[in-house]
Amino acid sequence: DDALLPYNAKRNFGVTPEPQGQAEASGERLSYVIQKHWASSLHYDFRLELGGTLKSWAVPKGPSFDPQAKRMAVQVEDHPMAYAGFEGTVPPKQYGAGKVIVWDAGSWTPVGDPQQGYRDGNLKFELHGHKLMGRWVLVRIKGKSEKQVPWLLIKEKDAFARPSSAYSVVDELPDSVASLPTPTPTPTPSREPDADEPPSLPSLPPEAIAAALPDRLAPQLATLAAAPPPDAADWLCEIKFDGYRMLLRIDAEGPRLITRNGHDWTSRLRSLQHAIAGMKLPAGWYDGEIVVPNDEGIPDFAALQRSFEIESTGNVVLYLFDLPYFDGHDLRAVPLEARRAILKHVVAASASTSAHVRFSEAFDASPQSMVASACKLGLEGVIAKRRSSRYQSSRSTDWIKLKCGQRQEFVIGGYTEPQGARSGFGSLLLGVHDTEGALRYAGNVGSGFSQKALAEITKALEPLARSTSPFAPDTKLEGRPHWVAPTLVAEVSFGEWTRSGSVRHAVFRGLRTDKDAAAIVREKAVRLSGAKVASARAGAGAGAGASASATASASASAGATASASARTKGGSQALAERLHVTNPQRVIDPSTGITKIELVRYCALVGDLMMKHLKGRPVSLVRAPTGVDGQLFFQKHAETEKLPGIRQLDPALYISHPAMLEVASKQGVLSAAQWNVVEFHTLNTGTASFEHPDRMVFDLDPGDGVPWAHVQEAALLMRAFLAQLGLASFLKTSGGKGLHVIVPLRKVHDWDTVKGFSQAIVQHMAKTIPQRFVARSGPKNRLGRIFIDYLRNGLGATTVCAWSARARPGLGISVPVGWAELPSLRGGDHWTVKTVHERLDTGNQPWNEYARAARSLTAAMAALGYQPTPTLGAAPNKEPRCHA
Repeated sequence: DDALLPYNAKRNFGVTPEPQGQAEASGERLSYVIQKHWASSLHYDFRLELGGTLKSWAVPKGPSFDPQAKRMAVQVEDHPMAYAGFEGTVPPKQYGAGKVIVWDAGSWTPVGDPQQGYRDGNLKFELHGHKLMGRWVLVRIKGKSEKQVPWLLIKEKDAFARPSSAYSVVDELPDSVASLPTPTPTPTPSREPDADEPPSLPSLPPEAIAAALPDRLAPQLATLAAAPPPDAADWLCEIKFDGYRMLLRIDAEGPRLITRNGHDWTSRLRSLQHAIAGMKLPAGWYDGEIVVPNDEGIPDFAALQRSFEIESTGNVVLYLFDLPYFDGHDLRAVPLEARRAILKHVVAASASTSAHVRFSEAFDASPQSMVASACKLGLEGVIAKRRSSRYQSSRSTDWIKLKCGQRQEFVIGGYTEPQGARSGFGSLLLGVHDTEGALRYAGNVGSGFSQKALAEITKALEPLARSTSPFAPDTKLEGRPHWVAPTLVAEVSFGEWTRSGSVRHAVFRGLRTDKDAAAIVREKAVRLSGAKVASARAGAGAGAGASASATASASASAGATASASARTKGGSQALAERLHVTNPQRVIDPSTGITKIELVRYCALVGDLMMKHLKGRPVSLVRAPTGVDGQLFFQKHAETEKLPGIRQLDPALYISHPAMLEVASKQGVLSAAQWNVVEFHTLNTGTASFEHPDRMVFDLDPGDGVPWAHVQEAALLMRAFLAQLGLASFLKTSGGKGLHVIVPLRKVHDWDTVKGFSQAIVQHMAKTIPQRFVARSGPKNRLGRIFIDYLRNGLGATTVCAWSARARPGLGISVPVGWAELPSLRGGDHWTVKTVHERLDTGNQPWNEYARAARSLTAAMAALGYQPTPTLGAAPNKEPRCHA
C-alpha cells in the first residue's frame, strides 16, 4: 500500500471514477495493460504487474514493433491492480483529466529475475496481448534521482518484429480491447532474424508429419449454422468470400490452380498463375478462394463470373486461408491456428509478394459482432473456424458458415415459357438432391436476370433439352415446362423455405461452373449445442487442444489478426484498404519526416470521416509527387481507370469543360493517396445538379503580424453577425494559418447571388471593423489584418475538405470543431497528420446539426439590405473556374 501513496494522493475519489489504490497479491499470471489516454496530449500508459501493483510508464508515441524505434517511456506512479480494467473519463480539473480506454491487455512473462531487472533499469520480458506479442525490453536511461525517470521501450528482434515502414500498430489498431477475452499466452520463437532478413518461419509443430505431396486433395467444407457458436473464444472468424473455392498445388513443375471438384483451371487463370510463380512459394497444397473486388474492395460474384465469360481474369485475386500440406509435410493434424501462422509467414515473406495473392486475415472479435459488421458492409457473411481443429477433407462443424441472408446452389431441372416482352425463358425450375440422391423440386427463380444472362443461359439450356422430368416421380408442376438434363448449377438468394420445401422471393445470382450438380443438397443450418461442441472437440485429434497455445504465436504475428478486427469496426477498412503503395518510404514532408506510407495510413484512419464531406461533391486534388516542398499539381480531371473509388462526373453538368471528379468511396481516398494526392478540395455544390450552391464559405486568412487571438476573435465576430442575419454557421480549422466559417444553404439561389451576398457580408465586416478585417486580398492589403476570402463562393471555386491534410510543412489537417472549442485551439493547424489520434473519437460530431441548419438567404439578404443583381441571358451552368 505504501507504493500506492502517490497514486492516492493525486486523486479525489469522490470525483474521479478511477479505482482507489490498494495493493493486491499476484495471480497465476502477471498481467499487463496499455491504456490509451487522451489527457493534455494523447499518450499510451504502459503498465506491468510487479509486486502487487502496476508499474507504469507514459509512452507518448505508443509502442512500435520496429526494434529500431526506441520509444520514450516516462515512469509515473504505481497504479493499483484494479486500474487494469479501467475505462472512462477522468473529469476536468482532476489529475490526468481525459478519456481512457484499454488499448491492449494480456499477460507478461519476465526474462530473468524481474525485480532485479527493474532495479537495474534493464527489464526484459515477453508480452502476450491482443496487439503486442514477443520479446520487449524497458531500459532506464538516466539515474533514479529524477522526479519522472525516463526509460526506453524497445521491441527486441524476434519473429514478431516488423519495420515501421511496413506496420504501425497504433495506427492499424486504434480501438479498445476491453470486450475481448483474455488472450492465451504463446511462446515467442527463439530464433532471432538478421537485420536484413524477414522474420523466421515458426518451427513446424509436432503434429506435422513428413509426407509426399499427394496428387489430389479434397477441401474441407463448412456447415451452415443457425447461430454463432456459444464458446466464441474458441473460434476465429474470416470473411465469407463471394467467389470460387480454389486449391493451389505447388511442386517442382510450378503452381496449378484446382477447383473444389478437382478440375484444373490453371489455363483459365494464367495471370494469377504467373503471379504465384513469381512469389516462389514452397511446395504444398494451399487452400483459398478467388474473388474479383469491386470499387469498394468487396468481393463481387457477378464481376468474377464476367471475367471468366470474357476470358479476362487479370483482376482475379486469390485469398489463402489454410495450408494442409507444406514443404514435404502433412499439416492436416496440426491445429488450424498453427497452420495459418505458417501460411501467413510464407505469404508475407515470399520473394515477390503479389497483389493478386493475399492472406485471409482472421478477425479477433466475437462471431456475433463479426456477422453484424459483415452484413453492414454488404458481405455474404462470416466463416467461423475452431482454432484447435484439424484439416478434414469433408464437411465439418469445425468450420461453420454464418450468413447475412439465405443463399445456396440449386440444380436447374427445367424452365418455363417467357411472358410478355421477355425472351429466352420465364423462370428456372430449381432442385436439390435428397439423401437417396433423388432431385427434389425446390421452387423457381424468375428475377435477377439481365438480358445478357437470359440469352447466355438460354443458349446453355438448349443442348440439355430432354422429354422427361428430372425431378422425383411424385413432383407435380402446373403448366407445360421444358425439361433439361440436371447438370447446370445456379446460385440463388431467397427469403425463406416454405413448408413444402420450396424457396420464396428467389433472386438469381449466377451460374456455378465450379460445383458438381450431383453434390447439391439443401443446406440446413445446425445449432452448435454443448454436446455437439464437445463432440467436435473430440474429433479434432488427440493433443490438438494442448498444442493450440504452443502454436498460436504466429497467428497474431505483429498484431495483424487484431488489426483485421479493428479495420472491421463500422465498416472502416475491410478489404477496401488493401492496395499496393509504391515508394512507401518517399518523404512527403521533410520538416517532420512523414513518409508516403504514413500519409496513406492517415487516409485509412480518417477515410470514413472524410467521406461525409467528399461523397456527392465534385473534387479537385492537389498532388505532391516529390513532396510538399516540391512542385504541386492541381488536378481537376483525370482518367480514373487506375483509381478505384474515384469516378468521372457527367460532362453534361459542365458546359465546354472536361468531366470533373468525385471520390465515390473510401477506396478512392486511398487510391488518391497512392497517386501522391495530399489535399482534397470540394466545390460548394453536389454532383446531382450544378445549378445551385449548397453552402457559403468564409475563409479567415490572416496577414503577416496577425496574432492567433485575433483570428479566434474574428471567427466569433463572423458567427455573431451571421446569427444576426438568421444564418447558422459551422467552424473548422483550415489546416494552415486560418479558420473556415461555413454556412449551410438550401439549394435555391444561383451562384452569382451567393457570391455577391458573401461579398456584401465581407465588405460590411471590413467597413464596420477596419482594424481587424479587409475585403481585398493581397499581402499589402492584409498586413496586420484578416482577409475574409469570399471568393471561395464563386462558380467552380473550391475549399479544402474536412480531414484533408495540407500540402505544407507540418501536414496540418482541416478538422470540424465546435464553437465552444474555439478558445482551446492553438492555430489553424492545431491537429496534424501525426496528432490526428487525439481527434478521432470526436470525429464529425461538432457538425451533427449541419444538414438541418440549411437556410435560404432571402431573409438574410433583406436584413442586410442586399439586392441581388439579376443575371440576364446567362446559362445556369457556367464553365467552372477553379480557385486553388
